[in-house]
Amino acid sequence: MPNSGFTVGLVQMVCSDDPADNLAAAVEGVRQGAQAGAQILCLPELFRSRYFCQSEDVAYFELAEMVPGPTTRHLSALAAELAIVLVAPVFERRAAGVYHNTVVVIDADGRLLGRYRKTHIPDDPLYYEKFYFTPGDLGYPVFDTRYARVGPLICWDQWFPEAARLSALAGAELLVYPSAIGWHPAERTTEGPTQRESWRTMQRAHAIANGVFVAAANRVGHEGPTDSGLTFWGSSFACAPDGQILADGAVDAPEVVLATCDRDAIERQRQGWPFLRDRRIDTYHDLTRCLVDERTASEPPSDET
Repeated sequence: MPNSGFTVGLVQMVCSDDPADNLAAAVEGVRQGAQAGAQILCLPELFRSRYFCQSEDVAYFELAEMVPGPTTRHLSALAAELAIVLVAPVFERRAAGVYHNTVVVIDADGRLLGRYRKTHIPDDPLYYEKFYFTPGDLGYPVFDTRYARVGPLICWDQWFPEAARLSALAGAELLVYPSAIGWHPAERTTEGPTQRESWRTMQRAHAIANGVFVAAANRVGHEGPTDSGLTFWGSSFACAPDGQILADGAVDAPEVVLATCDRDAIERQRQGWPFLRDRRIDTYHDLTRCLVDERTASEPPSDET
């Protein structure tokens, strides 16, 4: 693995109803990124289809596929051809009735190194993911690729500091978040800018707190009825271990966002801000509880009124 650094490419794309067209668009984006010098390329969450979780419909289970399967085999051949690492989301069919929101990591020789299954599953208006996805059971794996140690996470995971921290503790140099995030029609006017900046701020905080590079690949375009549905805000970006933005995508246009990552910045950040050194793991036992004030079932109720 080279010591100097690596270049990340984020394929920001519009997704249609046709999985074949989406795969072709993703491949074209990957080729563009590789030609521009990207060594690690990330595709958006569930890129082979429109974001179907806006409704609950069993017909969409037909989009799921096995891993390895047609998409991963196609992308493995592409990664080997271009000598690049691919972080590629897949709607995984694990077994009858068991499906995962998954991302695979393919090394530069085409080997499928492994997968991560989305752990945090939302259930919000137009994001009905609990209907479709079983929560991940693989922990937070980190993959040694040709160019960097990559910790893949997925969209809703990006709001949870525990996922980022555990990936960093496992040796990740780069956290990547394939995403499908946008504005709810009832909130865009009043809360849109704040939501987008909260999304960016949270991921920059992961970079700072853990001394790692962080990158997010999002889709663009409106999906769903004209007067409702979701408008995905693009804005794919990468930031350095000090939280500074290295590259930033448009809000409303497909593109490949490139960021060059200086590996030495990890060491400099952790020397100056030694958060990992100063952790007090002996005081964190309550992190395994839902709430610190939660009573166990065996505790008597309080007399307080």
